[in-house]
Amino acid sequence: MTQPPSNQPPGGFGAPQDPNQVPGQGMPPVPPVPPQAPPVPPQAPQAGAPGPYGQPQQPPQPGYGYPQQPGQPGPYGQQPQQPGPYGYPQQQPGPYGQQPQPGPYGQQPGPYGGYPAQPGYPGAPTPPAPGGGGLKGRTGVVAAVAAVAVLVAAVTTWAVVGGGDDEDPIAKPTPTASASTSESAAPKPTESVDEGDGSGDGRGGDDDLNAGRKPGEAKVNWLLKNNVDLPRNGADVLGPWIVGDVVVKAMYKSIDGYSLKDGSLKWHVDVPFELCAAPPAPSTGGFMVFGHNDSAKDGAKCLGLQQVNLKTGKVGWKKSVPKPTGLFAFSDNTLAISGNTVTAAGSSSAYGFSLTDGKQLFKSATTGCKPFAYAGGSKLIAAMDCPSGSTTKKIQAVGEVNPANGKPKYTFQLEANWEVDKVYSVDPLVVSATQREQKKWTIFALDAKGKLRSQIQGGKDKFAPSCGGSFVIFGKNLQGCTGVTADANTFYMATETAYGKSNEVVAFDLKTGKAKWRSKAPDEQTMIPLRMDSGQVLVYVDPSYDKGGAVATIAPTGGAPKILLQHPASTAQVESSFYDPGFAYGSGTFVVTSGRVSATNDKEEKQVKTMMAFSK
Repeated sequence: MTQPPSNQPPGGFGAPQDPNQVPGQGMPPVPPVPPQAPPVPPQAPQAGAPGPYGQPQQPPQPGYGYPQQPGQPGPYGQQPQQPGPYGYPQQQPGPYGQQPQPGPYGQQPGPYGGYPAQPGYPGAPTPPAPGGGGLKGRTGVVAAVAAVAVLVAAVTTWAVVGGGDDEDPIAKPTPTASASTSESAAPKPTESVDEGDGSGDGRGGDDDLNAGRKPGEAKVNWLLKNNVDLPRNGADVLGPWIVGDVVVKAMYKSIDGYSLKDGSLKWHVDVPFELCAAPPAPSTGGFMVFGHNDSAKDGAKCLGLQQVNLKTGKVGWKKSVPKPTGLFAFSDNTLAISGNTVTAAGSSSAYGFSLTDGKQLFKSATTGCKPFAYAGGSKLIAAMDCPSGSTTKKIQAVGEVNPANGKPKYTFQLEANWEVDKVYSVDPLVVSATQREQKKWTIFALDAKGKLRSQIQGGKDKFAPSCGGSFVIFGKNLQGCTGVTADANTFYMATETAYGKSNEVVAFDLKTGKAKWRSKAPDEQTMIPLRMDSGQVLVYVDPSYDKGGAVATIAPTGGAPKILLQHPASTAQVESSFYDPGFAYGSGTFVVTSGRVSATNDKEEKQVKTMMAFSK
């Protein structure tokens, strides 16, 4: 098989790892910029199936970033190199608990929690160590990017990129459901509240959550426990989202808005069937569209849409996404919001609807590259499947589209058999990509025109972004990861570490993909980047066994984290008990929720802690 048209050598992501190193998901490599090192002459053919460039593959390794055997050529026939920053995802716990979505590849619990252990593809989160706390999500060693060519096909051009110690493959572009709200009736209580004054029942007793508070520590505003009768296997929690003075979470068949101040229920919305999807964030005006199943039957599809104003709980339009047909009709839809558009996309088809009235704005094309998932926000980014002309070769692409009509602004095609995994940032665009069969992982950035900007060079570190699963089908969002964030020129990602050890947040220059600085977490704690906040990196500091969690910021120039809220040490065990937690920070208040609620019986189900709030 000849190499793709290009004046650069083809490359693959992930340099050989140290054979004695424990496999793990490392930091994803950044897309290499045009040639930084000469191509390595191909080695003699080895046994096994041909690789993406026609060169023989090596026998499958145990996991992403797993060390190759000394003396064996790398995935593209190169001689072994020293460990690089970007090994591909392994089945290691990831640091940041997201709200998992149900799917056949089942998310596994990471250090911060997750789904019950189930088989997943290499790099899917694995069960966390007992005791709570720690990083969770996907971890792996991101192999250094060697002088490689990442082929990106854009509309009519080909481009290659490379650089670093490893190779990475990247290409470059040139019936309606009903709902009700409690606005006209008394709010429907769904959970009991402990306001921390000694009179509540937040911890199953009569103790005051703030009784052991020390000077300078934040107070516990309230703690909620579950009061919803859930199905036998429990239910996932969507959210939390803070909109003004309300924090919203959704679970099973209800959506609830609570007071940030005291945790009292401000509004309640019912949906007819179980909730199955929600965008990672509401619109700038506070509107959200929730997805729910189209029936209560086994095998129900995630086709119902319900718009809700999260500020008031007022129910808006509702409609159903057309039922998918064809070979991939089993895929559920994922949702994203950008501007006045909400998208619903799966491997069968993709649609755009008006956020204002639900009117269909566009449907994905039936030919060429077809979107199977979107990432929203200030821009609308599509992950696409493209024609390959072969049943054994997969071609995917990523690109920006016009949210008003779904038409592409640019398309960046990845090298063969590389798949779009997650979008860590839409502006600037930072993308995670994987090659499952060869267990590789890479991270690359594109510029505003869709041209390869850089490929992250993670060195020997292991990284653990948490995204609630790694496949962007079967109900898993393309975005919404914690443990990563970006500003105009820098990408920030947390290293993975064992519970009781401090991790670091590493800043990478998006122009070069190289690390600029590191910021270490407080002793025996881990930091989780959540998002950018007023030019600062907003992080959550995970609680340890004897120290409460915290909300902090890191300056874009680096340095030690600056604590904004230091949570009480007296409630550290309660704070660390949330299963696969979700986080939100706004109006000076930090909220943590359980990512899933389940129990062995109804009595225990009612004692599950579901949400907790801290403020000064």
